[in-house]
Amino acid sequence: MDNEIKTWLYDILQSINEIDSYYENKPKVYKEYLNDIRTKRAIERNLEIIGEAVNRILKRDNRFKIENAQKIIGTRNRIIHGYDNISDDMIWSIVINHLPKLKTEVSKFLED
Repeated sequence: MDNEIKTWLYDILQSINEIDSYYENKPKVYKEYLNDIRTKRAIERNLEIIGEAVNRILKRDNRFKIENAQKIIGTRNRIIHGYDNISDDMIWSIVINHLPKLKTEVSKFLED
């Protein structure tokens, strides 16, 4: 695997781990998320990093298969360019439903 792609995969994994660390000693509770602006912004920033890393990977090798890659990039673009149109429900769904799957997928790429 290309070293730059490997670096970007590590960036994705690091961002997911950072998001997970916000909930290391407490459960993931949506209502608490809604009232914690710092965590919301930190999660959004990490999602931007994940989206940019996926974008760079695909620009480097458009055959590289990351599930939901275009949706990940689209979310990054929406956070950056449509910041006033970000749904807390959407971000929370990503954290709860999609990041665990992406973490598993990226970890497998890095193991190979």
